[in-house]
Amino acid sequence: MSTITRPFLLVLGLLFVASPAFAADSANVIKDRMLQRQPTLEKMWAHGLIGENNTGYITPMTELSKDQTQIVAQENADRKQIYSMIASQTSSTPEQVGAQRALRIAQGADKGLWIQSKEGKWYRK
Repeated sequence: MSTITRPFLLVLGLLFVASPAFAADSANVIKDRMLQRQPTLEKMWAHGLIGENNTGYITPMTELSKDQTQIVAQENADRKQIYSMIASQTSSTPEQVGAQRALRIAQGADKGLWIQSKEGKWYRK
């Protein structure tokens, strides 16, 4: 499991801890979709096609195929839902949750992954 996957699964786990009333089915559906996409995303990260921006979302670093663009859009949509769920349970905002996740990803990222600094500068770890 990559260093990108682990922090995100921890975020998903927080959903269950932060809100016992949270609809577990919804979180499980999102988690399953994200896990199914993970191998493809990891290949895209490894080839430098995508990076992790400072707001907690994936950004294309080059022109992507139609399928790759769709995968990135789906991943970002699921992340947006997760961030909103966490924010509603933690008196936070989805933007704060995403930015916090971006920091964790940057800290634990594998060598070669494109990362956007807090100031907006892109670099390869």
